[in-house]
Amino acid sequence: MDANVFRVAEVIWAYMTLAYGVAALKKRNDLADMIWGPGFWVGALVLFALAPEQSWRGVLLLVLVGLWALRLSVYIYLRNRGRPEDFRYQNWRKEWGKHVWWRSYLQVFMLQGLILVIVGLPLWSGIRSSGGDFTLLDFLGISLWGIGLACEAVADAQMAHFRQARAHVEGRAPLIMQSGLWKYSRHPNYFGEALLWWGIFLVSYAGSAPFWTVLGPVTITFFLVKVSGVPMLEKKYADNIAYQRYRETTSALIPWFPKK
Repeated sequence: MDANVFRVAEVIWAYMTLAYGVAALKKRNDLADMIWGPGFWVGALVLFALAPEQSWRGVLLLVLVGLWALRLSVYIYLRNRGRPEDFRYQNWRKEWGKHVWWRSYLQVFMLQGLILVIVGLPLWSGIRSSGGDFTLLDFLGISLWGIGLACEAVADAQMAHFRQARAHVEGRAPLIMQSGLWKYSRHPNYFGEALLWWGIFLVSYAGSAPFWTVLGPVTITFFLVKVSGVPMLEKKYADNIAYQRYRETTSALIPWFPKK
């Protein structure tokens, strides 16, 4: 295992512990969502600063991750501002009862920190790359990153507009978002996030990151599709007839034409 991974793990442990302290004071564990993106940039910045020499590829990866992290954290902050704690964390808070303080630390912040370190494996390796020539893999990686970021940003903007419209015209707006990118995928924002991490892997791999770092994009894709993304969110709509109809006709992740 690359020694850089252990350096990042130490940094992320401190970062998540600090975030947990703030969340405990505010009684808002959904702070973990807002600090998710910046955690990658913090880890990458530390490794970049410690590198014996900085390369154009390291700068490129810092920029790619930084732009994504900034957009995501600002979006989540604006989405959560003035609203109660996210329903997932509220449910866990009730379920954990008097054990909420240590289970929040371990099962929310430390677990998320561990996943962050694993997902960022290609980033940790690529950020200290010596650079090398610009290749077709770099172009493909940057393209996937750009498409992924655009999908995530557009999908989030469309959903925010939909929620705002429903708040002002309650009862007349559609119950389920089924327009824009959401017509072709039930979770286009998750698709965008997975895609951009595959792009980061390709850029890092082009700079001599070992192939085993593909575990990063594989992990984020698995969690989005099978664990904390699609399944957890869709469980909320298990009794919603309109959503179940939408589910039957629309792709879960990869955008595609809806079934008739």
